[in-house]
Amino acid sequence: MSGLVKAKNYRWKDSNLALFGSDLERQVKKESAQTEPAWEGAGSKVGVQVWRIVKFEVTHWPEEDYGSFYNGDSYIVLNTYTVDDSEDLKYDVHFWIGKDSSQDEYGTAAYKTVELDTLLDDKAVQHREVQGRESDLFKSYFEKLIILEGGAETGFRHVQPENYRPRLLRFVGSKKNIEMMEVPKHPSCLNDCDVFILDKGDVIYQMNTPDSNKDERFKALQFLQGLKSERGSVEVETLEQADTRSSHDFYESLTDEEPTDVDAPIEEIEKTLYRYTDKEFQEVKVGEFSKADLATDDVFLVYNGKNAIVWVGETASPSEKKNGIPYAHTFLNCAGNPQCPITVTKEGLKCPDLDVALCA
Repeated sequence: MSGLVKAKNYRWKDSNLALFGSDLERQVKKESAQTEPAWEGAGSKVGVQVWRIVKFEVTHWPEEDYGSFYNGDSYIVLNTYTVDDSEDLKYDVHFWIGKDSSQDEYGTAAYKTVELDTLLDDKAVQHREVQGRESDLFKSYFEKLIILEGGAETGFRHVQPENYRPRLLRFVGSKKNIEMMEVPKHPSCLNDCDVFILDKGDVIYQMNTPDSNKDERFKALQFLQGLKSERGSVEVETLEQADTRSSHDFYESLTDEEPTDVDAPIEEIEKTLYRYTDKEFQEVKVGEFSKADLATDDVFLVYNGKNAIVWVGETASPSEKKNGIPYAHTFLNCAGNPQCPITVTKEGLKCPDLDVALCA
């Protein structure tokens, strides 16, 4: 995915996530009612539900905005499903962290995710998703994934064109897995294989590059038409990169200030199994291991540089059962990979990623 520029300095990454018994936990409890109103109906039927964290509180995210996330916010996403015509409901609960989300928002999202899992009788597989490193499972819930700068209050729904902050949007993917993300308005963020929309408020350009596919072009056009419908009298123009001169307003509207924060490439390392012992994960095996290497009274971590999967045994301590995400967070910070996706599953729950990882 050449051309994508992401901020590397995640403001939440330095948190130790010692949530339980901390000032943050007490604040969350103080701000919340004894029963969380936002959880009413959560997980009661098959489907996806999304909430946003606002000042320590869980708020419903509008259904028409499902799949849209702001990099200054944190969200919780619950997927409720059944398997093989069974009426037994199963759950995956994710919390998504924008690159500019605060430590308080991150901590609250993590805490509330555990709270929701408890409400669901500990039947949910928990996932931490980080902007730019979302899992395929998370992406599969949405027809398109949209990442925008700022917080929800700065969004461009119903914003007057004359007050609009110009944005450069990139569409990448195929079929139903189209991602839309805001990128810096700099020529280095363009390429010849994706579709871009430059939204200036009263003028909107769609730039089709030579190697972009029909799905990217269609989703971009669909998004552009939605903006035009919302704003009314705006000028729109579809451009073909090969036929567009460098003097066109599309290029003239880009900035000369080069982006400075770029993530290092993600490196996959040899799969390693760790056991949680003496308040840290200690290496058990490297390369090949299986479910036989797991013990029901312990917590284990499978890590390969791109994913971190925590397995919690049935007879692990109460503290261990609720701290899988903080344990993994601390481990990843020490490993220098704070934005790595995290999955926390319990003994007896189905977790396809873990099943694959444990194949000897």
